[in-house]
Amino acid sequence: METLLKPENKATLQKVLTAHVVAGNVSAETLVGMIKKGNGYVNISTVSGDVITARLDSKGVYIFDESGGVARVTQVDVNQSNGVIHVIDNVLVPK
Repeated sequence: METLLKPENKATLQKVLTAHVVAGNVSAETLVGMIKKGNGYVNISTVSGDVITARLDSKGVYIFDESGGVARVTQVDVNQSNGVIHVIDNVLVPK
């Protein structure tokens, strides 16, 4: 993390942060509907241009990044003035 905060790594930090952002206002209910419509998963483009995959199982929703990482959604529908946040338990790493 310290390395990412250095001025020379600003572009990398921005890429990591925007790999966690999806355009639009997608509630948990909408996301689960998208996953079910996609037969168990849905691919979603992020603001960084990367693609994340959301999957649903009996334990909840999981988000997979293009680098092979996975994060579990731990809190849903944290509404903010500029959208909705879904908290995850891991950092997504863009490719």
